[in-house]
Amino acid sequence: MKASANSIDQREALLDAWVEKRRGIAALEAEASALLADRLRLLDDDVREQPQHRDSIHRSMIAEYSAAGRMSKGSIEYAFSDAHFLEAEHPIVRDAFRRGALSAAHVREIVREGIIVRQGVREGRVDAETLTVYDTAALVVAEQDSPARTRTMVRQIASSLAGETVVERHRRAHGERSVTLRALDDGLALLQVVLPEYLAHAILDRLTRLAQHVIATRGDRAARADEVPMLSPDELDSGTDQVFLQDLAADDSRRDDPVLNRYPVDDTRFDAHVIFGEGDTFTTDPSLGGPPLLTDERGIDAMRADLLSDLLLTTDPSTAEGTALESIRARIQVTIAAETLAGGDERPAELDGIGALHPDVARDLAGRNGGWSRLFLDGAGTVTATASYAPTTAMRRHLQARDQHCRFPGCRTPVHRCQVDHNHDHAKGGSTSIDNLSHFCVGHHSLKHPDIAEKHRWRARQLPGGDIEWTSPLGRVYTDASPRRVMFV
Repeated sequence: MKASANSIDQREALLDAWVEKRRGIAALEAEASALLADRLRLLDDDVREQPQHRDSIHRSMIAEYSAAGRMSKGSIEYAFSDAHFLEAEHPIVRDAFRRGALSAAHVREIVREGIIVRQGVREGRVDAETLTVYDTAALVVAEQDSPARTRTMVRQIASSLAGETVVERHRRAHGERSVTLRALDDGLALLQVVLPEYLAHAILDRLTRLAQHVIATRGDRAARADEVPMLSPDELDSGTDQVFLQDLAADDSRRDDPVLNRYPVDDTRFDAHVIFGEGDTFTTDPSLGGPPLLTDERGIDAMRADLLSDLLLTTDPSTAEGTALESIRARIQVTIAAETLAGGDERPAELDGIGALHPDVARDLAGRNGGWSRLFLDGAGTVTATASYAPTTAMRRHLQARDQHCRFPGCRTPVHRCQVDHNHDHAKGGSTSIDNLSHFCVGHHSLKHPDIAEKHRWRARQLPGGDIEWTSPLGRVYTDASPRRVMFV
């Protein structure tokens, strides 16, 4: 049944009002940022009068705004810093902000990712006009995409404009790796790890896949829990900690995982691991004493945290395990120029959907992984073809290289967690071709499913060049531009 004209008019009016209100909020946020910039000018006056008290004057100002705004000290410091750079060095972005064309979140990403361009200008490595080029390009991205996507793209733009400085920046930042611990309430603690971005994404992806497997199979394990034998310390190898991970051997994709394969997995799998070392008390975890829990209601976040603890506490560094690069089994996609791969130059590679990657890391990964395929780009940085072995594989590689993430506007779900969709339904004559296929996450894919009532159903159409045009139930059109690859120079 078609929605009534009045119903459609009302929904459109509410949407228009909401968009306009968001624009007004952005303009007010711009005014608030300008007030912080004005306050910084007063701070400079105060410091000139009493330069010996610079730090205390600054701390006092931050404390006052933190208390008045009921915000954390860190948030206020970031707000003042963003306001300063926005006012002093990003006039194009500042003016768009004042018009309400950008949200505060978009402005934050543009200003913070622009740091390497500002440094390049100050140090004379790039021309002063480069910052204007950065602002102009960033504005084009931010006006059509979400803050998360804007962050990724402007990071690549900044790296490209700053040239080799991205390699130098990564080399300097490498020394900032750290592990810190902060106590929280209710017996919890925050364990923070600062490490290379490609490793962090690989770790999270692996934990996610392990957690998804455990969650999907826990019903079967719970039914067998009463058959689990309780092992005595004598039955364990007292010289080596033991861990039993249930049902992971049944996952073909994990059979070649050196970390998982070093753990004994037999027919008496159960939803707990047994840890025993010399002098230790025999326990079962997660119950920490007593039989394994029969009911496992952990969500995926809790499951990932528990698996991380399992893997860290039961694995010892060894030559058999190799380096972190050798142990990566997570799905990441890297793009590197052939000349750079061969060592002909030191241009940055690209960790697809994330940003620049040090060329040494990309070369190291390339030497350890046989799943590389060549990409051919046009002048705009759009993937036009890939080298391949079989047609089906070629299509998938091409789509993964082109899309990088879900193609609904603003969605950042990576391609390996998305579904390949026939934009024009195959059952209605849509072809299985690159210009009719794209990646959608499960949630956005379902928006265009025939099971959804027509008045709530979306439509997707691929335009020449790979852009995806979405039409909402109200008939409004939203376009998701095909991700462009920054041509690092």
